[in-house]
Amino acid sequence: MSDRRKWTVAVAVVLVASATAACGGGEAGAPTLNWYINPDNGGQKELAAKCSAASNGAFRISTSVLPNDATSQREQLVRRLAAKDASIDLMSLDPPFIPEFAEAGFLRAFSDDEARELTAGALSGPVESGTWDGKLMGAPFWANTQLLWFRKSVAQAAGINPARDPVTWSQIIDLASAAGKTVEVQGNLYEGYMVLISALVSSAGGKILENPEAGKNVRPAIDSDAGRKAAEVIQKLGRSKAADPALSTTDEEAGRAAFQGARGGFMVNWAYIYGAAQEAVVAGTLDQAVVDDIGWARYPRVDAAMPSRPPLGGINLGIGAFGKHKDEALQAVRCITSLESQTQYMLKSKNPSARAAVYDNAEVRKVFPMADDLRASLDAGAPRPRTPYYTDVSTAVQRSFHPPASVDPNRAPAKAGKLIVDVLKDKVLL
Repeated sequence: MSDRRKWTVAVAVVLVASATAACGGGEAGAPTLNWYINPDNGGQKELAAKCSAASNGAFRISTSVLPNDATSQREQLVRRLAAKDASIDLMSLDPPFIPEFAEAGFLRAFSDDEARELTAGALSGPVESGTWDGKLMGAPFWANTQLLWFRKSVAQAAGINPARDPVTWSQIIDLASAAGKTVEVQGNLYEGYMVLISALVSSAGGKILENPEAGKNVRPAIDSDAGRKAAEVIQKLGRSKAADPALSTTDEEAGRAAFQGARGGFMVNWAYIYGAAQEAVVAGTLDQAVVDDIGWARYPRVDAAMPSRPPLGGINLGIGAFGKHKDEALQAVRCITSLESQTQYMLKSKNPSARAAVYDNAEVRKVFPMADDLRASLDAGAPRPRTPYYTDVSTAVQRSFHPPASVDPNRAPAKAGKLIVDVLKDKVLL
């Protein structure tokens, strides 16, 4: 462990030692399982109540909400787990952080039999993202992918149908620019921007790391033709009339708001945006005509001759390595990730399921008319680099490609590759 990481862990221990001590002591009666969840619209809390009742008094699940962004979620959990916080029984984990948590000994690995049970019927992407070093460390809960969302009126006026004929980034940027519309992406300096860069590199046939499992000895692969093509897309958008004026600070919600506005044309975003738009209509803040004008298609291509590799996201469930109730936590994971629970959660949260069969449910297909597109994208998607040092890798790439309008395709990929190496070798601090 580097001096820098030793220092980080030491600080984390000091910060949460008193909180951990307060969590000690025995418990009378059925134990309470603490489930740290990512923010949603109440779907995970509903599952906690459902699975508590289904346990017939064996346990009760209490939820604690983590910060909004994935990076802050990781930081809060790392601080607690570095101090061996026994109060963390269950965690909703962003998949890129699973290798780091597994390598640090923060997660209870599922046995081979448990893994077969928990992954039966699950899509391959969520299973892969929850596995590290041959062991399932995070049970597939819900998956996610991005689609190309477009205003039907804009596409029709441009003479294209992205739902039928694949489109390229260059194509939609040119069309949107000519029509005075925007192409919305996540361009802020945060994890959402890494999602965009990673998907562009993968869609161009490349990857960011050559051997991500090698830890600090990884070989960056982003300084390649694929890396330069990805940078070209970002540069073209950033300097075009199709760029959101606030592109360098735009996140998912800002992009959704702009896409639903008068200049909305195209957008890449997660599946939740369709349900969110419908809820806005019910709330009286969005006209139904806007929802009726929203179409969807596969993620845009970088190369016209090469199918795109949509980004993968979602949440996997991990069991804390230091919890006192691991058997009960396993029972809770079984309940939370069951077909019934995942169907309930997809309908409530508007987030896609990790189980393939959920997409065949009649009610799900009514709420998600793009169910087949989501399932196909999840099957064809590409994960972000899977490395225990993901946070450092992600930050290095983001900084090298930001702000979008200033990206130089001839320099950014090489800069990212060098910064990754320098950071992992403790030559540079982020």
